[in-house]
Amino acid sequence: MYYAMYASPIGDLLLAGTEGALQMIGFPQGDKARRAAPTWQRRDGLFADAARQLAEYFAGARRDFDLALAPQVTEFQASVLAALRRIPYGETRTYTEIASAIGKPAAVRAVGAANGRNPLPIVVPCHRVIGKNGDLTGFGGGLQTKRFLLDLEERYA
Repeated sequence: MYYAMYASPIGDLLLAGTEGALQMIGFPQGDKARRAAPTWQRRDGLFADAARQLAEYFAGARRDFDLALAPQVTEFQASVLAALRRIPYGETRTYTEIASAIGKPAAVRAVGAANGRNPLPIVVPCHRVIGKNGDLTGFGGGLQTKRFLLDLEERYA
């Protein structure tokens, strides 16, 4: 596995994957904080395009990402991630809406679990999913980070 670090407004993000695709983005804090494993090799140039697109996103100049992605997920999780990618920039959806969108309206809790295991936050916008009552719910980078991302998109929408 290869990795690079990207200095973002929400802290240093860990970008990791293969020579062909991004597999993971790790937050510096929160429940899903990630660090590079000792066996991983640092290859900043390998993730230059991902870093550039993230910089454009944080500057309000990018709404969608065009990156080769290879998340290591189950078929169900992949269907949830695909639904997350269809949430328009600056908008939110509930877990119930995502469950319906994938044709499994009774799988709200499973959708929540899959959303929580999203290995590619920001690029696959799990931050755009909120509770049924409109409240912010758990986020791997912490609720403060989720609020920052939603506010950023609201500002540039």
